[in-house]
Amino acid sequence: MRRLLVPVVSLLLILTAAPAHSAPDPLRTYAKDTWRSLTAMTDPATGLVADNIPGDLSAPAAYTSPTNIGGYMWSAVVARSLGIIEPREAEQRVSRTLDTLATLEHHDESGMFYNWYDPHTGAVLTVLPDGSAVTPFLSSVDNGWLAAGLQVVQGAFPSLRTKAARVLDRMNFGFYFNPAATSPIGSRGLIRGGFWDTEPPGCSVPQDGVWFTCNHYDITVTEPRMATYLGIAQGQIPATAYFDTMRTLPDSCDYAWQEMQPRGFTTTHLGRTVYEGSYRYRGITFVPSWGGDMFEALMPDLFVPEAQWGPRSWGRNHPATVAAQIEHGLADAKYGYWGFSPASNPFGGYGVYGVDAMGMDTDGYPSDVEGGKYDAGFGDCRPPGPPAVYGDGVVTPHAAFLALPYARGPVLANLARMKSNLDAYGPGGFYDAVAVRSKTVAKRYLSLDQSMIMAAVGNELAHDVVKKAFVSPGFERAVRPLLARETFNVPAGQRLPQLGGR
Repeated sequence: MRRLLVPVVSLLLILTAAPAHSAPDPLRTYAKDTWRSLTAMTDPATGLVADNIPGDLSAPAAYTSPTNIGGYMWSAVVARSLGIIEPREAEQRVSRTLDTLATLEHHDESGMFYNWYDPHTGAVLTVLPDGSAVTPFLSSVDNGWLAAGLQVVQGAFPSLRTKAARVLDRMNFGFYFNPAATSPIGSRGLIRGGFWDTEPPGCSVPQDGVWFTCNHYDITVTEPRMATYLGIAQGQIPATAYFDTMRTLPDSCDYAWQEMQPRGFTTTHLGRTVYEGSYRYRGITFVPSWGGDMFEALMPDLFVPEAQWGPRSWGRNHPATVAAQIEHGLADAKYGYWGFSPASNPFGGYGVYGVDAMGMDTDGYPSDVEGGKYDAGFGDCRPPGPPAVYGDGVVTPHAAFLALPYARGPVLANLARMKSNLDAYGPGGFYDAVAVRSKTVAKRYLSLDQSMIMAAVGNELAHDVVKKAFVSPGFERAVRPLLARETFNVPAGQRLPQLGGR
């Protein structure tokens, strides 16, 4: 056995001189454990990641989606950048996924992929593992996240650019675009929710050999904007589509069903009329999402540097959104924790969580399992309801990670409290959701939520690695000027006490 010959005095000097910051960064640890859950969900033969896995990392689900597949690929980029895996392993993993993607059944005309595949065989699913029958559907949102993952691969792996391009270049988001769709503010041109290539039950619109959904996406602060960005960048969707979605519904009694009465002004961009409306909750002004959740507001910001490119729009709105979420969790509902977004229901199944006051949908999303209904009224058109009563709040760790660029200190403190006080951490990182007062934990991992955590930590610790890989020169030329020209009805330099009085 080799003996240590360092003199005692010298050893003491070495120990006392060690920097105070030499302890491991908790974010790096979180990413390492989160990546463990993603590898446990991935079939090594196909490179397809399952939708979810139990908290003990056994028996992953027998289905996957385009979003899951895209998330696994960008997570591999982060794992490589943080030194969790070697570059060769990252490349091999992503290459295997791309090889399988090239063989998956898809819609030939649009290049889009179906919502559910068997991760072991790659077969399109018509019956889900729970026995329910599904008509194969091709979602604009889910294909947007797959395309985002492919674009990250192109920027991060030069050796895989050709493989990724074979899949990405055939994806035409213009197939989802309906130039005749009209929003409540009179704008024309929106993307559809998706389509079926066989006739489905329920509402659909037959056109171009497929059956489109009856709904369109007409709200700005929602995650479908990624598909719109991609379509605009590729010249498949007109740039005006960015301004044809609504910042809020109009300030009119005809729309008094929305969460609260907006305040704003009307302007024009690229010849389109835009109502720059906003909401105000507990002294914080922001442009709302549909459900008031962090996912809709901030997931696209993992890829597109929205706050940098739109300093008077997203650069104001993102920190305000984060501050209001923190304000809700700590000061209004007094849960002691914050971060609200759709995730696993701690009592079984899946739930849509958010801050009710921060979403245009007047019926939710709630921040807890007991409701907590918020109703500010709508001027003379609708009286306010009784004060909200909050009970067993549900916090979703991935929502807190999304706030890292705008509130690093509060994020780390929040996550540390969740980990130490709520039994919220397992072998694959943070469990998907926790009901804080009953301390009921959804002990499973969703690959979508885990991949959002990976992207957020990668951007924070590896100098915006995901954004830099995603943004091509062509994408920036097409999208950046749109974000730069707009001013949201959110005051510059508003006081955001939960972010240190900003």
